[in-house]
Amino acid sequence: MIDPQATVQIGDTGLRLPRIGLGTASLGNFLSPISDEDAAAVIARALGRGIRYLDTAPLYGHGLAEQRVRAAIAGIPRDELVISTKVGRLLREGAPRDDSQYFNGEPFYKDVPSAGPVWDFSENGIRQSVEESLRRVGVDRFDILLLHDPDEHFEQASTTAYKALSELRADGEVRAIGAGMNSTSVLTKLVRDCDLDVILLAGRYTLLDQSGMDELLPMCVRRTTSVVVGGVFNSGILIDPEPGTTFDYVPASAEVLDRARRIRGICARHDVPMAAAAVQFPLAHPQVCSVLLGPRSLDELDMDLGLLSVDIPSALWADLRAEGLLRPDAPCPEPQLPGSR
Repeated sequence: MIDPQATVQIGDTGLRLPRIGLGTASLGNFLSPISDEDAAAVIARALGRGIRYLDTAPLYGHGLAEQRVRAAIAGIPRDELVISTKVGRLLREGAPRDDSQYFNGEPFYKDVPSAGPVWDFSENGIRQSVEESLRRVGVDRFDILLLHDPDEHFEQASTTAYKALSELRADGEVRAIGAGMNSTSVLTKLVRDCDLDVILLAGRYTLLDQSGMDELLPMCVRRTTSVVVGGVFNSGILIDPEPGTTFDYVPASAEVLDRARRIRGICARHDVPMAAAAVQFPLAHPQVCSVLLGPRSLDELDMDLGLLSVDIPSALWADLRAEGLLRPDAPCPEPQLPGSR
């Protein structure tokens, strides 16, 4: 059983990060809109169930997610929460269209405010982003600040943006700094070249895609950089791999769909929901400190949390390896021992 309130220390920062956190992209109208009330209800239920780590970003709903976090945490003592947000984009009226946030002409974020994201990895831009996020979330500080999606901005991210973050850390204005992305090459370079405490890796260390083990996770081990894993369901395919499901937020290819179905078949053989294996798998890696859940409804949240208590036999992981569906060097969770709860 995975205890959402169990914590792991992030490097030598003194910050302890809960093993399970709540990601808020879906609560910022990612793929489909939800109401302020429904978003607040999800966060409130998560807090009530023991979640104490919240991750957000200006991009998520163009400020909606951060504002909805603010409404949900009002009245909760700040020291009871770990909150991370991201930098590298400022929200501005008249922002140019960012094609990376569209698929087939449709935006990923629906019914959002008119101010859109503008890239800015300058020192002033980073500091301004933090100040604006502090106002939107309604807190006096963040515990973690992450460079957000600097795929095409490595030079600035590793120099001016990193300088701003490292100064904020040195001044005690933030406890840990890092970067968050869903690709590994630039993230590996940032871990190599910068003194990062933690990274958020989305979708690249899952049951379906363990490419994070090629270079990134070994680099994190060498640099003692902690890893938060997001996107454990690869945007849905590791819950229900049926035609039309998505992988990396776009329709899954036939090859990916077939691989997910093979994983599902082995899980079914052991009477284990594939989604449970997907949630629990990343936490076995010694460098992974936390997994983010990303529910958009109370039902999804309850389902996600229920997956944490599913006992998974070691034979399931062995079968996945034998079928070539899991890397032989990927650490796997130990089975629950009788009476250990």
